[in-house]
Amino acid sequence: MGGDTRAIVLIPVTRPHRNMGSLSVAGEVATFTVEKIGGIDETTVEVPPGVTVLRGRNATNRTSFLQAVMAAHGSEWASVKGDADQGHVELSLGGETYTRTMTRTAEGVAGSGLGLLTDSTVADLFAFLLEDNEARRAVEQGDDLREIIMRPVDVASIHRQIRAAEQRKEEIDAELDRIASLKRDLPDLERQQADLRDEITETRNELQRVEERIDERNVDFRTTQENREELETALDELQATRSELKRVRDDIQSEQESIAALRDERGRLAVERSGLPESPDERLEALESDIERLRERKREHSEYTTRLQNVIGFNEELLAGEHREITDAIDAKPESVGDITDQLYQGSKTTCWTCGSRVKPERIESTLQSMRDHLQETVSEIDDIEDELDELTAQRDDIAETRTRAQELTATIEEVDVEIERRQTTVTDLRERRDNLSARVGELEERVTSLRTEEFDEVLDLHTKANELELKLDRLESERDEVSGEIADIESEIRRNDELAAQREDVVEELIDLRSRIDRLEAEATDQFNEKMDDLLDILGYGNIERIWLERTDTPDDPVHDSDDSVTGSTFTLHVVRSTEGGTVYEDTVGHLSESEREVTGLVFALAGYLVHDVYEEVPFMLLDSLEAIDGERIASLVEYFAEYPPYLVVALLPEDAQALPDSYNRITDI
Repeated sequence: MGGDTRAIVLIPVTRPHRNMGSLSVAGEVATFTVEKIGGIDETTVEVPPGVTVLRGRNATNRTSFLQAVMAAHGSEWASVKGDADQGHVELSLGGETYTRTMTRTAEGVAGSGLGLLTDSTVADLFAFLLEDNEARRAVEQGDDLREIIMRPVDVASIHRQIRAAEQRKEEIDAELDRIASLKRDLPDLERQQADLRDEITETRNELQRVEERIDERNVDFRTTQENREELETALDELQATRSELKRVRDDIQSEQESIAALRDERGRLAVERSGLPESPDERLEALESDIERLRERKREHSEYTTRLQNVIGFNEELLAGEHREITDAIDAKPESVGDITDQLYQGSKTTCWTCGSRVKPERIESTLQSMRDHLQETVSEIDDIEDELDELTAQRDDIAETRTRAQELTATIEEVDVEIERRQTTVTDLRERRDNLSARVGELEERVTSLRTEEFDEVLDLHTKANELELKLDRLESERDEVSGEIADIESEIRRNDELAAQREDVVEELIDLRSRIDRLEAEATDQFNEKMDDLLDILGYGNIERIWLERTDTPDDPVHDSDDSVTGSTFTLHVVRSTEGGTVYEDTVGHLSESEREVTGLVFALAGYLVHDVYEEVPFMLLDSLEAIDGERIASLVEYFAEYPPYLVVALLPEDAQALPDSYNRITDI
C-alpha cells in the first residue's frame, strides 16, 4: 500500500500565565519547608499543581501541614509546636521564596515576614477550610453571617465615602446660604451705587459750571504792577494745578473701571476652574500603571500569537507535503520505520517528526484545529486588552487635558491678580498725587487771598467753591469705588451659584448611589450565595436537605457608623428546607439540624463563599480538612468539582475516604 509519508512538528509554545495575586504559578511545584508548626518538628513537602490528597489517620500532622501552608500565604491561623517559642515556614514557588516566622506571644501567635498574599483575610475565610474555619463555625454556632459574607467587600470604605460626600454637601450648602445672603444685600448696594453716581454727576456738572465761570472772568486789576503780576502768577498756577487735579481724577476713574473689568474676568476664570473635575495624582499614576501593565500583557500575547501562528503555519505546510527534506530525513532513519504492522499500514499514517511515531492524519489535523481555536481565543484576548487600553488611555488623556486647563486657568488668574494689584498700586499713587494737588490748591488759594482786592473777590470765591466741589467729588468717588468693589465681589460670588448648585446635584446623586450601593452588593451577594449553595447541594446529593438559602432582611433604620468604620445593616438568616421520607417538604433552622448536618451546612456555606468571591483568582491554594461528616463518594464529587478552580487543591482525608478519589491525584502519606 503506497502512500504519502509526512512528518508533523508540534512545537510546545509557552503561554502567558494568569496572575495569582502578584505571582504566576501555573505548572510550578510548590516546596514547603516547615519547622515547629503544629505537631511538625521539621519537614519538607513538595506539592505539584492539581489535586493533592493528604492521606492518613488523625494525629499524623496533616492539619499541621495545612496550617503551615496558610502561614506561608500570610495567615496568622497557625500554631507553634509546644516545645518551641517560634516556628518557621519557607515556600519556594515560581522562582520566588517566601519566609514566615510564627512567634508565640502572651496574646497568641504572631506572624512576621513576607507571605504569598498581602492580605490573607479572604483566603482565611473561604479558601482555607479547616475545622476551625471562621465561615464554617459561624454557621454551626449561629453567628452573624452578614459580617462573614460582606467582609471581602470594603463596606467601611463606602461609608467613609458617604461621610465625605455628606461633608462636601454641607460645605456647598453653607456656601449657597452665604451667596443667598449676599444676593439679599445686593439691591441696597446697587441703590447706594446709583445714588452716588447721580450725586457725582451733579457735582461734576456744578464744578464744570464754576470752572467755566472762572475761565470767562476777565478782571481788570487796579493794583500795582508788582502785586498784579504776582497775583496773576498765583492764579495761573492755581488754574494749572486745578487742571492737573482734574486729569488725575480722570486717571483714577479710568483705573477703577479697568480694575472692575479685571475682577469680572477673574470671576469668570475662577468659576471655570472650580467647575473642572478633580484629577488627583494618585488616579493618574494608577492609570499610567494600568496602561503600562496592559501594554506589557498585549506584547506578551502578541509574541505568543506570532509563535503560535508560525507553529500552525509550519505544521500546515508539512501536512500539505511541503518541506520534503524534513520528511525524507525522518523516514530515512531506521527507528522511524516501526514494526511490521506499522509498515503494512504506512499508507494511512503519518510520521511525527518530534517522536517518530506513526499517527493518523486526522488526529494531527484535529490537534492543529485545536491550536487554531486556541489562537483565535488568544487573538480575542488581545482585542479585549486593546479595548481596555483605549478606554484607560482616553481616561488618562481626559485627566491630563483637565489638569492642563486647570494649570492654564490658574496661571491666567495669577496674571490677572498681578495686574489688579499693579493697577491698585497705581490708584493709590494717583490718590496720593490727587491729595497733594488738592493741598497745593489750598495753598495757592491762601496765597491769592492774601493778594486779592475787591475786584478779585468774585474770582476767588469761584476758586474756593471749585475747591470745595473737588473735595466733595473726591469723597464721593472714593465711596463709589468702595461700593462698586463690594458689588463686583458679590456678583463674582453670585456667578458661582449655578456651578455650586450643579456640584450639589452631583454630590446628591453620588450620595444616592453610595447609599444604595451597599444594598445592591448585599442583594447580589445573597443571590450568588443561594445559587452556589444550590449547585453544591446538587453535587452532594443529600436526599433529606432540599435547599439551603440565605434570606436578607433590611433594617428599618440607616446603617450605624462606629468610630472604627465598622457598620451594622441588614440581617442575613440561613434557612434549611428539608424533606421527609414521605416527600413532605418543610423549612427548618440550622439550630435544629444534627451535628453532622450543621457541619455539612457550614462547609457548603464556606465553599459557596469561595465561588461567589472568586477567591481562586487571587489565592493559588485551596485547603480542605475535617470532611468526616461527608462520605467518600460525595467528597470525591466535591473535589472533582473544585479541582478546576485553584492551581493547587490540597485535601486532608482518612484512608477510607481517600480510596474514593481517583488514583491520578497526587498523594502524600508521610509528613
